[in-house]
Amino acid sequence: MIRLVFVLITALTVFALGACASGPRIDTRHASPAHDSRVRYIIVHYTAVDFEESLRLLTTTGVSSHYLIDRDPARIHRLVPEHRRARHAGVSSWRGETYLNTASIGIEIVNRGYDWGAPDEWEPYDEAQIAAAAWLIGDIARRHDIAPHRILGHAEVSPGRKSDPGPLFPWRRLAWAGLVPWPDETRLEELSAQYQDALPDAGWHQARLRRHGLGVEVTSVWDDQTRHALQAFQMRFRPARHDGVSDAQTAALLDLVTSPEGLMIRGADGVWRPYDARTG
Repeated sequence: MIRLVFVLITALTVFALGACASGPRIDTRHASPAHDSRVRYIIVHYTAVDFEESLRLLTTTGVSSHYLIDRDPARIHRLVPEHRRARHAGVSSWRGETYLNTASIGIEIVNRGYDWGAPDEWEPYDEAQIAAAAWLIGDIARRHDIAPHRILGHAEVSPGRKSDPGPLFPWRRLAWAGLVPWPDETRLEELSAQYQDALPDAGWHQARLRRHGLGVEVTSVWDDQTRHALQAFQMRFRPARHDGVSDAQTAALLDLVTSPEGLMIRGADGVWRPYDARTG
């Protein structure tokens, strides 16, 4: 009898320990529809080094990216699962949201950027790289339901600290692919003429840059933060000249991207329609 009791106690103990190890059963029959992806942004970078060094830096140091696009061939490498946070944006902000690593997917493209000895000489992207990047951006945006105006360059979320993906990344081409919004070019010439004789002051530019999303304080002074923000803005929308100095065309572009119906998005049918970037 004592032996039987001992056996029963032992069996119950083993069962209890097993139950503790696996934990209580979680009931998943009742699902709420009130949720979305944690990923709210796509941030595009260039690596500034070749593929081998890019791979080393992104896999063996304290920085990382979800994706790396090689040059020849333009193979897409996934380095970090999308549900994990990669360390690619660093100190960053957009529309008051900071530390964008927590809410973004990073795409690095193998490209040396600019020559340190000749800062006006930028390395072109290969056609295959741009095609791969456009496909990947579209795929990620669809799966995570990312708003087109949250597809950004590193320079835009870290102005002054970063310059990638640089002035040769073809944002306008992405706009024609329907991936990102673009200023209404039919109004650009008329608005530029209006600003030709009376360029707005520093405070106006700072307020518009801030409304667009860039992390700029309104100081009403033409300071370094304003120049850096203007450079990032010009690289995207007017890459032919991106010196951070405003002019009539820059002011017109700022006016368009921050005004109702100033931004357009190209639909799958090829028709451009007004895009409201004021929400989200």
